[in-house]
Amino acid sequence: MIKLHGFALSNYYNKVKFVLLEHGIEFEEVLTKLPLAEAQLVQSPTGKVPFLETELGFLCESEVIVEYLAARYPEKRIFSADPWQAAKERELITVIETHLELVVRELYGEAFFGGTVSDEVKKSVEKRVKRYLGSLTRLASFAPYARGESFGIVDMAAFVSLPLVAMATQKIYGRDMLAEAGVDWKAYVKAVGERPAAQRVAADRKAYIEATA
Repeated sequence: MIKLHGFALSNYYNKVKFVLLEHGIEFEEVLTKLPLAEAQLVQSPTGKVPFLETELGFLCESEVIVEYLAARYPEKRIFSADPWQAAKERELITVIETHLELVVRELYGEAFFGGTVSDEVKKSVEKRVKRYLGSLTRLASFAPYARGESFGIVDMAAFVSLPLVAMATQKIYGRDMLAEAGVDWKAYVKAVGERPAAQRVAADRKAYIEATA
Protein backbone atom coordinates (compact mmCIF):
# COMPACT_ATOMS: atom_id res chain seq x y z
CA MET A 1 0.00 0.00 0.00
CA ILE A 2 1.25 3.47 -0.81
CA LYS A 3 1.99 5.83 2.06
CA LEU A 4 1.41 9.57 2.15
CA HIS A 5 3.90 11.42 4.34
CA GLY A 6 3.12 14.87 5.72
CA PHE A 7 0.66 16.58 8.02
CA ALA A 8 -2.89 17.85 7.75
CA LEU A 9 -2.06 21.56 8.00
CA SER A 10 -0.31 21.49 4.63
CA ASN A 11 -2.58 22.42 1.74
CA TYR A 12 -0.43 20.45 -0.69
CA TYR A 13 -0.61 17.38 1.52
CA ASN A 14 -4.37 17.86 1.66
CA LYS A 15 -4.60 18.16 -2.11
CA VAL A 16 -2.98 14.75 -2.61
CA LYS A 17 -5.05 13.29 0.22
CA PHE A 18 -8.23 14.66 -1.40
CA VAL A 19 -7.30 12.98 -4.69
CA LEU A 20 -6.62 9.65 -2.99
CA LEU A 21 -9.87 9.75 -1.01
CA GLU A 22 -12.02 11.01 -3.87
CA HIS A 23 -10.83 8.27 -6.20
CA GLY A 24 -10.89 5.45 -3.68
CA ILE A 25 -7.16 4.73 -3.80
CA GLU A 26 -6.01 2.89 -0.70
CA PHE A 27 -3.23 4.60 1.23
CA GLU A 28 -1.73 4.98 4.66
CA GLU A 29 -0.96 8.33 6.27
CA VAL A 30 2.42 8.80 7.93
CA LEU A 31 2.67 11.88 10.15
CA THR A 32 5.82 13.70 9.08
CA LYS A 33 6.60 17.17 10.36
CA LEU A 34 8.95 19.89 9.17
CA PRO A 35 11.83 20.44 9.14
CA LEU A 36 12.72 17.00 7.87
CA ALA A 37 15.56 15.12 9.48
CA GLU A 38 18.73 14.72 7.44
CA ALA A 39 17.93 11.06 6.76
CA GLN A 40 14.49 12.00 5.39
CA LEU A 41 16.01 14.19 2.68
CA VAL A 42 16.72 11.00 0.78
CA GLN A 43 12.96 10.47 0.70
CA SER A 44 12.05 14.10 -0.01
CA PRO A 45 15.07 15.81 -1.59
CA THR A 46 13.30 19.18 -1.56
CA GLY A 47 12.76 18.93 2.19
CA LYS A 48 9.03 19.45 1.79
CA VAL A 49 5.79 17.59 2.35
CA PRO A 50 3.95 15.79 1.04
CA PHE A 51 5.99 12.93 -0.27
CA LEU A 52 4.71 9.57 -1.38
CA GLU A 53 6.17 6.20 -0.50
CA THR A 54 5.64 3.44 -3.07
CA GLU A 55 7.02 -0.04 -3.63
CA LEU A 56 9.51 1.51 -6.05
CA GLY A 57 10.68 4.34 -3.79
CA PHE A 58 9.70 7.89 -2.90
CA LEU A 59 8.23 10.83 -4.81
CA CYS A 60 8.04 14.46 -3.69
CA GLU A 61 6.17 17.53 -5.02
CA SER A 62 2.39 17.33 -4.89
CA GLU A 63 1.73 17.83 -8.59
CA VAL A 64 4.29 15.17 -9.51
CA ILE A 65 2.55 12.82 -7.09
CA VAL A 66 -0.85 13.55 -8.65
CA GLU A 67 0.55 12.96 -12.14
CA TYR A 68 2.00 9.65 -10.96
CA LEU A 69 -1.34 8.61 -9.48
CA ALA A 70 -3.11 9.53 -12.71
CA ALA A 71 -0.68 7.39 -14.70
CA ARG A 72 -0.69 4.48 -12.25
CA TYR A 73 -4.48 4.39 -11.97
CA PRO A 74 -5.73 5.42 -15.44
CA GLU A 75 -9.13 3.87 -14.73
CA LYS A 76 -9.68 6.49 -12.01
CA ARG A 77 -9.76 9.33 -14.57
CA ILE A 78 -8.06 11.78 -12.22
CA PHE A 79 -7.64 14.13 -15.17
CA SER A 80 -10.12 14.44 -18.01
CA ALA A 81 -9.93 11.73 -20.66
CA ASP A 82 -9.93 14.42 -23.33
CA PRO A 83 -6.34 15.71 -23.89
CA TRP A 84 -7.43 19.31 -24.40
CA GLN A 85 -9.62 19.37 -21.31
CA ALA A 86 -6.86 17.72 -19.27
CA ALA A 87 -4.43 20.41 -20.43
CA LYS A 88 -6.90 23.11 -19.42
CA GLU A 89 -7.17 21.50 -15.98
CA ARG A 90 -3.40 21.59 -15.60
CA GLU A 91 -3.32 25.19 -16.80
CA LEU A 92 -5.77 26.33 -14.13
CA ILE A 93 -4.03 24.35 -11.38
CA THR A 94 -0.77 26.10 -12.33
CA VAL A 95 -2.40 29.51 -11.98
CA ILE A 96 -3.89 28.62 -8.60
CA GLU A 97 -0.81 27.01 -7.10
CA THR A 98 2.20 28.63 -8.78
CA HIS A 99 0.94 32.11 -9.55
CA LEU A 100 -1.37 32.68 -6.59
CA GLU A 101 -0.84 30.44 -3.56
CA LEU A 102 2.95 30.22 -3.79
CA VAL A 103 3.14 33.99 -4.24
CA VAL A 104 0.83 34.69 -1.30
CA ARG A 105 2.89 32.21 0.75
CA GLU A 106 5.48 34.98 1.07
CA LEU A 107 2.99 36.68 3.41
CA TYR A 108 2.27 33.71 5.65
CA GLY A 109 4.96 34.50 8.18
CA GLU A 110 3.13 37.66 9.20
CA ALA A 111 -0.40 36.66 8.26
CA PHE A 112 -0.51 33.43 10.23
CA PHE A 113 2.62 32.89 12.32
CA GLY A 114 3.36 36.12 14.15
CA GLY A 115 6.34 37.14 12.02
CA THR A 116 7.02 40.25 9.99
CA VAL A 117 7.09 40.75 6.23
CA SER A 118 8.79 43.76 4.68
CA ASP A 119 6.78 46.46 2.92
CA GLU A 120 8.76 45.70 -0.24
CA VAL A 121 7.58 42.08 -0.23
CA LYS A 122 4.02 43.12 0.50
CA LYS A 123 3.98 45.50 -2.48
CA SER A 124 5.51 42.89 -4.76
CA VAL A 125 3.04 40.20 -3.70
CA GLU A 126 0.07 42.54 -4.06
CA LYS A 127 1.07 43.41 -7.62
CA ARG A 128 1.57 39.79 -8.65
CA VAL A 129 -1.60 38.56 -6.98
CA LYS A 130 -3.68 41.23 -8.68
CA ARG A 131 -2.25 40.23 -12.04
CA TYR A 132 -2.92 36.53 -11.66
CA LEU A 133 -6.33 36.94 -10.10
CA GLY A 134 -7.19 38.31 -13.51
CA SER A 135 -5.88 35.08 -15.02
CA LEU A 136 -7.96 33.07 -12.56
CA THR A 137 -11.19 34.86 -13.37
CA ARG A 138 -10.58 34.48 -17.09
CA LEU A 139 -10.03 30.73 -16.76
CA ALA A 140 -12.43 29.72 -14.00
CA SER A 141 -16.20 30.10 -13.83
CA PHE A 142 -17.03 28.75 -10.32
CA ALA A 143 -20.45 27.75 -11.60
CA PRO A 144 -20.58 26.02 -9.20
CA TYR A 145 -17.19 24.32 -9.66
CA ALA A 146 -13.99 25.86 -10.93
CA ARG A 147 -14.53 24.75 -14.53
CA GLY A 148 -18.30 24.78 -14.61
CA GLU A 149 -20.91 22.18 -13.71
CA SER A 150 -18.56 19.22 -13.26
CA PHE A 151 -16.36 18.58 -10.24
CA GLY A 152 -12.78 17.60 -11.02
CA ILE A 153 -9.09 17.68 -10.19
CA VAL A 154 -8.93 21.49 -10.30
CA ASP A 155 -11.42 21.66 -7.44
CA MET A 156 -9.25 19.40 -5.31
CA ALA A 157 -6.40 21.87 -5.72
CA ALA A 158 -8.53 25.00 -5.40
CA PHE A 159 -10.41 23.81 -2.30
CA VAL A 160 -7.22 23.66 -0.22
CA SER A 161 -5.39 26.69 -1.65
CA LEU A 162 -7.77 29.49 -2.60
CA PRO A 163 -8.98 30.15 0.97
CA LEU A 164 -5.35 30.81 1.93
CA VAL A 165 -5.09 33.45 -0.77
CA ALA A 166 -8.22 35.14 0.56
CA MET A 167 -7.30 34.96 4.24
CA ALA A 168 -3.69 36.03 3.83
CA THR A 169 -4.55 39.07 1.73
CA GLN A 170 -7.29 40.03 4.18
CA LYS A 171 -4.79 39.85 7.05
CA ILE A 172 -2.05 41.82 5.33
CA TYR A 173 -3.90 44.33 3.17
CA GLY A 174 -7.16 44.60 5.05
CA ARG A 175 -9.11 43.31 2.09
CA ASP A 176 -9.88 39.91 0.64
CA MET A 177 -8.33 40.18 -2.82
CA LEU A 178 -10.02 37.00 -4.03
CA ALA A 179 -13.48 38.30 -3.18
CA GLU A 180 -12.46 41.70 -4.52
CA ALA A 181 -11.78 40.04 -7.87
CA GLY A 182 -15.35 38.76 -7.92
CA VAL A 183 -14.78 35.20 -6.70
CA ASP A 184 -17.36 34.07 -4.16
CA TRP A 185 -14.90 31.61 -2.70
CA LYS A 186 -16.90 30.91 0.44
CA ALA A 187 -19.86 29.63 -1.60
CA TYR A 188 -17.44 27.69 -3.77
CA VAL A 189 -15.72 26.05 -0.81
CA LYS A 190 -19.11 25.20 0.65
CA ALA A 191 -20.14 23.49 -2.60
CA VAL A 192 -16.94 21.45 -2.82
CA GLY A 193 -17.10 20.78 0.91
CA GLU A 194 -20.30 18.78 0.50
CA ARG A 195 -18.27 15.90 -0.93
CA PRO A 196 -17.34 13.19 1.59
CA ALA A 197 -13.65 13.33 0.66
CA ALA A 198 -13.58 17.11 1.21
CA GLN A 199 -15.32 16.70 4.56
CA ARG A 200 -12.70 14.15 5.64
CA VAL A 201 -9.85 16.47 4.61
CA ALA A 202 -11.41 19.43 6.43
CA ALA A 203 -12.18 17.42 9.56
CA ASP A 204 -8.67 15.99 9.76
CA ARG A 205 -7.17 19.44 9.29
CA LYS A 206 -9.33 20.84 12.08
CA ALA A 207 -8.42 17.94 14.38
CA TYR A 208 -4.71 18.47 13.67
CA ILE A 209 -4.93 22.18 14.49
CA GLU A 210 -6.78 21.49 17.72
CA ALA A 211 -4.30 18.80 18.74
CA THR A 212 -1.29 21.06 18.16
CA ALA A 213 -2.75 24.30 19.54
